[in-house]
Amino acid sequence: MEFFPSTLTAEETDLMIARIEEHFERHGFGLYAAELVETRTFIGFIGLNIPTFDVPFMPAVEIGWRLAFDSWGRGLASEGARAVVRCAFDTLRLPNLVAFTVPANLRSRRVMEKIGMVHDPSSDFDHPRLPEGHLLRRHVLYRLSAPGPDS
Repeated sequence: MEFFPSTLTAEETDLMIARIEEHFERHGFGLYAAELVETRTFIGFIGLNIPTFDVPFMPAVEIGWRLAFDSWGRGLASEGARAVVRCAFDTLRLPNLVAFTVPANLRSRRVMEKIGMVHDPSSDFDHPRLPEGHLLRRHVLYRLSAPGPDS
């Protein structure tokens, strides 16, 4: 939550879980729980989401991840994101994905690049849910298109 306006309360976490479950029911995909294989310990989520705010690149499906601090720097976000990309393109047949974050979130941007996403500076945007002047308002946008039939 380093690059989010605040951490979530227990009540906000419960609401987020309800929204994730409803997203799965409505769209057939969503944010998947991530756990360590060896210990079956929950470490966060990695998956797909349809953002509910209005910006020029919408409609779009976003790939995203949020892992516990202890899981950072081990390649787990990249590994999980690659699996989600395969699911998005091979199973769900989505044509493309987007990802976005604040410019300073270099770890997340590295994951985006490792999974083949490309920064699209012409589509960087101010997050509409954050007020003018907020330090986290500006976001960079990355894109990834499904491989063509000959890939």
